[in-house]
Amino acid sequence: MTILKKLQAGVTTTSADETRELAGQLAGILPADTVLALHGPLGVGKTTFVQGLAQGFGVTEAVTSPTFNLFILHHGRGRLLAHLDAYRLDHPRQAEALMLDDFLVSPWCLAVEWPENIAGWLPATTWHLDLGIAKDGRHTVRLRKNEAG
Repeated sequence: MTILKKLQAGVTTTSADETRELAGQLAGILPADTVLALHGPLGVGKTTFVQGLAQGFGVTEAVTSPTFNLFILHHGRGRLLAHLDAYRLDHPRQAEALMLDDFLVSPWCLAVEWPENIAGWLPATTWHLDLGIAKDGRHTVRLRKNEAG
């Protein structure tokens, strides 16, 4: 089963390392110039998922939440990862004011935490991932069907 089919069916992970591994696998097949919207409540593992993407792209520096910076750029092996935390944004115009487009040099991936805060700014081609925590404490990741081609 391909990583896309797994994610569309929904994956449960038992550790942060498993979540990072899953994201690293996605990084390996992610088309250039893709926006990933990471949905889920506080503490669900959105930044952990981005850490795995970064590892998959060959980023060697530490990846932390950009809550206070709003976004951070990470350079990997031939790939740029832009990590945006929209938690403090409350309108799509605020995302436009960040001028992210000026920093997105192909091939890039833009990972957006709290995408619902800037939903009107996200392109129609955005891939949406729902992250959650099951009753037993394990983490879940699901790629919404029909949104990743």
